[in-house]
Amino acid sequence: MATPRLARAAARLGLLAAATAGGTAARADDVDAGRVRAQACVACHGPLGLSSQPEVPHLAGQPADYLKAQLRAFRSGARKNEVMSLMARDLGDADIDQLAAWFSAVRVQAQPPR
Repeated sequence: MATPRLARAAARLGLLAAATAGGTAARADDVDAGRVRAQACVACHGPLGLSSQPEVPHLAGQPADYLKAQLRAFRSGARKNEVMSLMARDLGDADIDQLAAWFSAVRVQAQPPR
C-alpha cells in the first residue's frame, strides 16, 4: 500500500500527465469557464460529470482530447444522438475546449473490489 506522501506525488503526476496529454495544457481559465458552461450538461451527466442514468455516460476524468473529439463529432453529425446532436450543434471550438478542460479535470478514483 502506498504511503500518503507517495500517493499525493502520484496524483500530482497524474494531473500533470492529464493536463499535458496531446501536447496542450488545460488552462485554469478554461477549467473555470468549462465548469460554468457545463451547467447545461448537469441534467443528464450530473454536476460533476458522473451520470446516474444508465444510458448516459460519465464524462468526469475522461481525457480532454477524447471529449473534444466526441463533441466535435456530435456537432458535425459524424456521431449521432438525438439529444447530444442538438446540444453540440451550437458549440464553438472554445466552448468544446472549455467543457473538455472541466470534465477532464474532475478526478475519479477507482478501487478494486474487496
